[in-house]
Amino acid sequence: MDYSQLEAYLLAKTEAKLEYPFAPDVPVFKVRGKMFALVGWREGQMFINLKCQPEQVDALTDIFPAIHRAYHMNKRHWLSLYFDGSDAEQQVFGLIDNSYNLVVSSMSKSVQALLRN
Repeated sequence: MDYSQLEAYLLAKTEAKLEYPFAPDVPVFKVRGKMFALVGWREGQMFINLKCQPEQVDALTDIFPAIHRAYHMNKRHWLSLYFDGSDAEQQVFGLIDNSYNLVVSSMSKSVQALLRN
């Protein structure tokens, strides 16, 4: 997957915004000011950090060698998926949806209703 495809999917989320709070080469995707995805490159390889339930982080890191506890994030609640051409890449859209929904679920019920329509 290339970055432009990934960015398009992330920005298609309701009220998703792209910001660069850390560095000009570290895109961060937020909804209502809360981060749900961060894209980076490490040793020339693209990765995405996504919020995830702790039990899912454990399971996914056991199943997919390209999924790790998140690089520079809370390792209990965030994972890193490296785009290395492996089967893990097939999980990325579902993991993005999950991350977005986890962030939205922490917001008020009225905001959740707006974002989920």
